[in-house]
Parts: sequence; C-alpha cells; structure tokens
Amino acid sequence: MPPRADALPAAAVPADPPSTEAPASWFALLRGDVRCVLQRDPAARSLLEVWTIYPGVQAIALHRIAHALWRRGWRYLPRWISFAARGFTQVDIHPGARIGQRFFIDHGCGVVIGETAEIGDDVTLFHGVTLGGTSGSPGKRHPTVGNGVVVGAGAKVLGPIVIGERARIAANSVVIEPVPADATVVGIPGRVVARGRRPRHGFDLDHHLIPDPVGKAIACLLDRVAQLERERGHGTDDAACNDCDAVCAVPPSQPTCEA
Repeated sequence: MPPRADALPAAAVPADPPSTEAPASWFALLRGDVRCVLQRDPAARSLLEVWTIYPGVQAIALHRIAHALWRRGWRYLPRWISFAARGFTQVDIHPGARIGQRFFIDHGCGVVIGETAEIGDDVTLFHGVTLGGTSGSPGKRHPTVGNGVVVGAGAKVLGPIVIGERARIAANSVVIEPVPADATVVGIPGRVVARGRRPRHGFDLDHHLIPDPVGKAIACLLDRVAQLERERGHGTDDAACNDCDAVCAVPPSQPTCEA
C-alpha cells in the first residue's frame, strides 16, 4: 500500500507518548459533551435540540475525530476537518489541542483554541474566547486549563500558562500570567481579585458576582478625597456639592472604602 500523501516522515512528526489508560470512545465522549449542556444552559430543552443545533457540540464532535487522526500521525486530513468545522460552526480548534470530557462551548461564535492547548474536564468557554500562543517557535505555546474552569465571553488566555482548577476568568479579560486554583481573574491584563471562592451550589456561572477592582479603587479615592477635605476644614462634602448638577457614582457622605 502506498504511503499516505498527508503523512510526514516519522522523524519530522514526533509521535505522542503511549497512554497507559484506555481512552473513552468517541461516542462516550460526545454523549458527555451533550449531557453537560443540559446541566449548564437553561436554554437547552432537549437532547435532540443539543445534538442538532448547538454549534459548540458539533465543533467538539468534529474535533475529537480530527484529534484521533492527529495522534495517529495524519496531518493534512485533520487540518481539513478543522477547517471545515470552522466554516460550519465558527469555532476554530486545532486538531492537536487536547480536550477533556464534558467540554461546553456556549454559543460557539469566535472561539479559537491553539495547537498545544490542553483543556481538562468540565470546562466551559463562552463565545469569543481565545486560547492562544505568544511565541512563533515550536513547542508548548498555548495555555493549560484545569478542570472546572469557566472562561467568560471575549476573554483571551495567551501563552503557555496554567489556569488552576475551578478558576473563573471574567469577560473580556486578557490573561498572560498563571492563575491559581479557585481564583477569579478580571481586567487587562488579568488580575486575581478573589481567591479560594467556591460555588454555593452546582456549576459556578455567577458572572454577575465578579468584583470590579477599578470601581472599588475609584470609590476608595473619592472617600479619601472627602476625608482630606474634612480634615482641612474645607466645609462639609454636601455643602461642596450644592452647586454641582452632576450625578456622583459614590456620594461623598457615604464612605465605601473598606481597605
């Protein structure tokens, strides 16, 4: 039999190390991907709906086929499957990316996952998320995402960094440093604003409870300015604002800084 046209020489394509665990079948993995949608998305009403019209499910189903071929030494065909899946689902997953069980991409639009990315079990990505690289050289250059991580819409996680288990990354954050387990990251660049937070029940999708470090810093500055004005005898804060028609985000008479 002639060699496959899309297979590179063995010296150019290092084989993945053999696994000591029997991998789950494609159908078993996909069944977990489908059932986890019903647990995490209130809009999902039936298995038929999830199987047929959820682009995230279709993207991960095609990726698992492409990844199996990639591990067996194929190169062109897995890339072609990835290309076709991107046109069909708007989700771009390189076939070399390693993805665990019960993986959920909500909405799916604009998600990009690089070649050396590694994703654990029970991970949720929202639309617009990028797991990208920061280096043009071969080798590990994409993130490693631990189990139970939630990445908000539009967030960018860049470089060969580790995102600890159950961490939460807020929408539109840019993360370029490692994140500890159970932490919450907000901002550009991403900063840890809460450590050791555990969900009160079930899967943690409470994005509205993520702190606002910029708003807190401004509130502390306003409170400090008001305190200095009182100490210097410049009148009460309310009197200083009598002639102002603007609406203050934090009234001076109500200190908010707890730092």
